[in-house]
Amino acid sequence: MLTLDTDIIKINRVGKIMASRLKKLGVETARDLLFYFPFRYDDFTKLTPINKLQADVSANVIGQIELIQNKRSWKKKMYITEALINDGANKLKVIWFNQPFIANNLHSGDKVSLAGKVEYEYNCLLMVSPMYEKIDRGQAIHTQGLVPNYYLTANITQKQIRFLIKQIINLTEQLVDWLPAEIKSEFKMLNLQQAIAQIHFPKNNSDIILSRQRLAFDELFLIQLQSQITKVELDKSLATPINFYEKETKDFVDNLPFKLTNAQRLSAWDIIKDIGKSKPMARLLEGEVGSGKTLVACIAMLNVALAGKQAVLMAPTEILASQHYNTLCQLFSRFNLKIGLITRSQKQIFNFPPKKTNDFPQIFNKNKIKNQDIINNSNIIIGTHALIQEKIKFKNLAMAIIDEQHRFGVEQRAALLSRTKTSQNKLMPHLLSMTATPIPRSLAMALYGDLDLSIINELPKNRKKIITQVVPEAKRLKVYEFIKEQINQGRQAFVICPLIDLSDKLGVKSVEEEYLKLDKTIFPDIAIGRLHGRLKFAEKEKIMRDFLDNKIKILVSTSVVEVGVDAPNAAIIMIEGADHFGLAQIHQFRGRVGRSNWQSYCFLFTDSQVNKTLERLAALVKHANGFDLAKIDLKLRGPGEVYGTIQKGFPELKIASLFDYILMKQARDQAIKLINQDPTLSIWPKLKEKLHETGKIVHPE
Repeated sequence: MLTLDTDIIKINRVGKIMASRLKKLGVETARDLLFYFPFRYDDFTKLTPINKLQADVSANVIGQIELIQNKRSWKKKMYITEALINDGANKLKVIWFNQPFIANNLHSGDKVSLAGKVEYEYNCLLMVSPMYEKIDRGQAIHTQGLVPNYYLTANITQKQIRFLIKQIINLTEQLVDWLPAEIKSEFKMLNLQQAIAQIHFPKNNSDIILSRQRLAFDELFLIQLQSQITKVELDKSLATPINFYEKETKDFVDNLPFKLTNAQRLSAWDIIKDIGKSKPMARLLEGEVGSGKTLVACIAMLNVALAGKQAVLMAPTEILASQHYNTLCQLFSRFNLKIGLITRSQKQIFNFPPKKTNDFPQIFNKNKIKNQDIINNSNIIIGTHALIQEKIKFKNLAMAIIDEQHRFGVEQRAALLSRTKTSQNKLMPHLLSMTATPIPRSLAMALYGDLDLSIINELPKNRKKIITQVVPEAKRLKVYEFIKEQINQGRQAFVICPLIDLSDKLGVKSVEEEYLKLDKTIFPDIAIGRLHGRLKFAEKEKIMRDFLDNKIKILVSTSVVEVGVDAPNAAIIMIEGADHFGLAQIHQFRGRVGRSNWQSYCFLFTDSQVNKTLERLAALVKHANGFDLAKIDLKLRGPGEVYGTIQKGFPELKIASLFDYILMKQARDQAIKLINQDPTLSIWPKLKEKLHETGKIVHPE
């Protein structure tokens, strides 16, 4: 008997291979499958007679197969399956390419339902590669009504996902509806069982709206509830107050090679005042890419270290952690501080001032020193997930900083904070989170009810706006010529590709392919490097170091350079297959240039001629604000497709969006109401159990 916790492999027609593919989508149980939501729907609610079909319009046609056969195209060496469909009054030609098995599945005399775009070719209307299904097997789920579309991974089809969900949709009856009855009643919300059933197989648009409202509210309500619980916990917690070392801080700021912006000064002062209190700070520092968030964090870390306490900065990638480490070592070279680095591949300590020449820096083989040794001997520790993957403890951690906090899950962030708490030490570290996704203050307060907010809303002086252009293929060579001119003037360039290796199926550019083309054919006399996630860390580190030292002039890379990489001399970024990235992700890429006084450029390439795609990319030409781009991306692509790109910097949302202002406010108001009524949630045991199930660990974020 199937249950919600049944392993996906035990569902009919799911073998080992299919199960492994589904796991790539995060689907491991029947419950996961039910909560794998569609991102859009094809509207095949109206049946169209063949004589009413129009070219370039999608339609649903029902008819009987009069003829079906496979042919072999001698030109392209592919199979063509041709069929003739009769709806009782008129006939329609249908063609499928390279799917000869269709002629085995369908036969003359079968009644079929077809759905797809109608085209005009060979002086007649026809359907090319439509979805199909026999309609003598019960209700059609692929070609009639509102047909759900899901995000897929390689070798999984929409039909397979729909078939699997249809098999287990009755398991919704086993779901526990944890939302308090009074909330459902007040907002006239569907029961959870009904909402899940309707989000997958709606009968009309009203079903979609109502089910989405319920499921989106659920997501936002759990976030708000956690936020309010955290607020209660924070009110009970104590932290180490950090004195403000005014003279040393002024000395540090005065010796920087540039002046702080007013926004940086205000944000730094917000943080210094917060960490001076005995209540733990919980603050979000937001600012556009390149606005100088890390430097503001450095001012806080300096004060913590001078107070004899520890500060930790956790970054999402080894490259970014290493770069932060090198930056801090340079910035703090005038102070007697020890700075440690802990990643999967690196363990280092910089000791200032160096006792001997060869002490600078002290680099340890990762097999000869333990993480705990570095932590015990450092004032400031920089690291990645390695900081929380081993049983390590900070001896006197007073401040934790999460860089690009969207890259870390709730449990990971909580694990970092828990490293300081022991039976003897009940103090909570001050917490600063940083994000490059700018959001309006009103939205931030609605989303993060317990989090104070500092905004860096200005870029350093003399920064020029990055010139962004969508480049047609016909002008590619002109861009290459322009890049060569810029490199001859001393500048450097990034080239970003969606893939590491060439993929004929996806038809998009890859790092290996572009690297070979640029290195051997386009720029044979220019030093070019390539960077991607499969390289060992030592290789990646050397490549980035050579690029930062201007030994490599053009760096061909995947999205591993998306976050935080600071190369001031890079003035050009060229993005291949730009339509395969979200707008906010491209905006992050664009932030890799424009970090000095030089005029910088961003060139976007795409093979797509789809109007919506070109409209999306044109938005990057017009807008320089990440949140504006997020709104546009959501409008043009839908919440599901943008998931994981525009919502960076925020809690993970599968179905709600950052622009559900009304739902967000309702969720916050209800969460506050419940916590005020009963902070332990004992009145609502199902809700309390839900929080426990989802691992909503209380921490000050």
